[in-house]
Amino acid sequence: MFVAGIVLLSLVLAATLQAKLYQEHAEQLLQNEINAASTGTTLIPVAPIKENALLGRLDIPRIGVSVAVLQGTGSRTLRLGAGHIENTSLPGQSGNVGIAGHRDTYFRPLRDIRRNDRIQLQTATGQFQYQVDWIKIVSPDDVSVLAASGESALTLVTCYPFQFLGSAPKRFIVRAHRY
Repeated sequence: MFVAGIVLLSLVLAATLQAKLYQEHAEQLLQNEINAASTGTTLIPVAPIKENALLGRLDIPRIGVSVAVLQGTGSRTLRLGAGHIENTSLPGQSGNVGIAGHRDTYFRPLRDIRRNDRIQLQTATGQFQYQVDWIKIVSPDDVSVLAASGESALTLVTCYPFQFLGSAPKRFIVRAHRY
């Protein structure tokens, strides 16, 4: 039992360290892309489609969220940061940008988010400002919250309830508009 406990603890610590190191690396990569874009020395792809490609950084200052946003929502992606939900608009485009994150890591502070909170989404091509309109709890199969939108919107998705052990039965949704 003792050895099994040490092994499991080591796995958790290794995963946490990997995610922390990735966040630091992603911050540097994003800064390099921003610098290159500002000098016009690089061409920024419009639609990065490669799984795990770095798209930017999501910040919600009031609740202390700052996390790299990667392409996709696979298990590796969500272990390293937040993930851009496939078939939603890309950051900076008009429409509904969907971003998912685990409730037990980077998106845990979402439990304290409120209407009118500010959200920043930084990409190599610019910084986009959002303001929270509403918070909703839905069933996992309710994907209407990710539907295309005529306005520029941001939808954050995580599992709910936050303190639930195992596969959570609901989804916590935060919707914000770009201003």
